[in-house]
Amino acid sequence: MRLKCGDPFVFGRGGEEAEVLAAEGIPFEIVPGVSAAIAVPACAGIPLTHRRLSSSFAVVTGHDCDKARPDVDWARLATAVDTLVIMMAARTLPRIARELIAHGRSPDTPVAVTHLNSTEATAITTTLGAVTGGIELVPPVVVVVGEVAALGQRRTTASLLSAEAL
Repeated sequence: MRLKCGDPFVFGRGGEEAEVLAAEGIPFEIVPGVSAAIAVPACAGIPLTHRRLSSSFAVVTGHDCDKARPDVDWARLATAVDTLVIMMAARTLPRIARELIAHGRSPDTPVAVTHLNSTEATAITTTLGAVTGGIELVPPVVVVVGEVAALGQRRTTASLLSAEAL
């Protein structure tokens, strides 16, 4: 048995593991969960879509931005959707911000860096331009880039239930 948090098919290598199990004829069951890409911003009061601010979003990894040739095409992604959700970007966020600005995102675009502990989420809100100079982050974080990120500044009562509350 293998247990993964969130959704095993969103940067959890669930697809790769399922392929190996299927190829070996090993029976398995997939139970989807809620990805941290959606849950953490929601707990911090940040909707990924909003009628007036965002009709689209993309979830992308920031992990490979350190590579000489990243797998993510930042030039195409910079303005392709209203909201970007970037996972695994604690070390690479300044470089990602520079890439997004270089390819058409405004330096004034709101950015929320969200973190979830066991029962509640916190968000630090800034701008894309402010992030380019560097920011010290402790992983894991979920970064939201787009106008909806500014909504995290308001107070929210959303939180995850602790195991004891169930």
